[in-house]
Amino acid sequence: MKDKDIILKAENISKQYRLGLVGTGTISHDLNRWWNRIRGKEDPYLKVGESNDRSTKGSSEYVWALKDINFEVKRGEVLGIIGKNGAGKSTLLKILSKVTGPTTGEIKTRGRIASLLEVGTGFHGEMTGRENIFLNGAILGMTKKEITDKIDEIIDFSGCQRYIDTPVKRYSSGMTVRLAFAVAAFLEPEILVIDEVLAVGDAEFQKKAIGKMQDISRGEGRTVLFVSHNMAAVKSLCTRALVLKNGKTEFEGGVEEAVEFYLDGTVTDSKVTVFNDRKGNGKLQIKEVFTHGKNIKVKPQIGESFKMVFNLNNPIEAKLIDVQMDLRIDDNLGQRIAWLSTSLVDFGKDDEVVNKLVFSMDKLNLNKGVYYVTTYITVKKEITDWIQNAFSFEVEEGDFYGNGVFVSSNQSKALFNFEVSNKL
Repeated sequence: MKDKDIILKAENISKQYRLGLVGTGTISHDLNRWWNRIRGKEDPYLKVGESNDRSTKGSSEYVWALKDINFEVKRGEVLGIIGKNGAGKSTLLKILSKVTGPTTGEIKTRGRIASLLEVGTGFHGEMTGRENIFLNGAILGMTKKEITDKIDEIIDFSGCQRYIDTPVKRYSSGMTVRLAFAVAAFLEPEILVIDEVLAVGDAEFQKKAIGKMQDISRGEGRTVLFVSHNMAAVKSLCTRALVLKNGKTEFEGGVEEAVEFYLDGTVTDSKVTVFNDRKGNGKLQIKEVFTHGKNIKVKPQIGESFKMVFNLNNPIEAKLIDVQMDLRIDDNLGQRIAWLSTSLVDFGKDDEVVNKLVFSMDKLNLNKGVYYVTTYITVKKEITDWIQNAFSFEVEEGDFYGNGVFVSSNQSKALFNFEVSNKL
């Protein structure tokens, strides 16, 4: 790296995986790789492989999680990395953090990298919070004296003073991420890599963590790579952004332009039938969703009736009395607009088998824009289907007050209703 301001450089980074199996696969594949290697030729299986489109069924057993990624990050810069689930964001950060190696390409860095890739990564459950601070500090290359000098600040920032001498296995996920973030932020790495872990913390901690990241980048001149689905956090923190799709770079540039580019490609059709990255035991799942306004073929408008119709797959014939469904509606910046739950309504149909749930608003009072819905279903308090950002819908401006004047926003109250049915 010739430019002294460049602290990290990714050159032609690609990562290939073989689907369905652990390892490289068959003995014949290994022999082919070995024979090409001793002849000084490249891996023959790098020439095959499909793009990383998780929503389609491919014909190849190889897939490129990343393909030919190139970018540079300067000292003190905050680079946002955004994209849909499965776009390759976490794979890229794991390569940058040297958790895994690239199939092709090279990462060049100046200085230490500290990573927060998953909640509790690198923490030992049987050790106390204090002991884990020293353990993580040592992993990051710090001396015992450096850690000791910072430990009071770390504990104070994490807000875990009362539990600092308690084994981490007794911590909640929020407490764990608080402590992990405090260790990474205060032990002064030159590059801080953060992958969506702040979503676990509460609102107070998220605000404090973003403030700390701004301090270490702008005030202390250190570099941050930040992955998040919260576009408000990306806009407030990042100076530049990278948009990934199916393992490839779709856009690189200013953060405002990158967020706008990303959001333009995330609105789904009225009928949603493909759901990925779902969690739960699968006993009761969403099969398809229809979203529509008064006119089924037109996007919903402010002030008109609005429905989301959930057709469910219910092989266990779960009954209403056992089922709870939550809907969490976020705006295009990731800010929570509404949180609705069937547990707040008395249907009087406890013995009815559930195959359909209908969410309806008599008078839509959401502002013009794009909204994202997270779904959460439980049966007898066990999670059966949990999908983050399962689908999106777009609201158009409309005549909310019925006076012939279209408005883009309003402050009226809306009536939310749930209906249940055993018919599809």
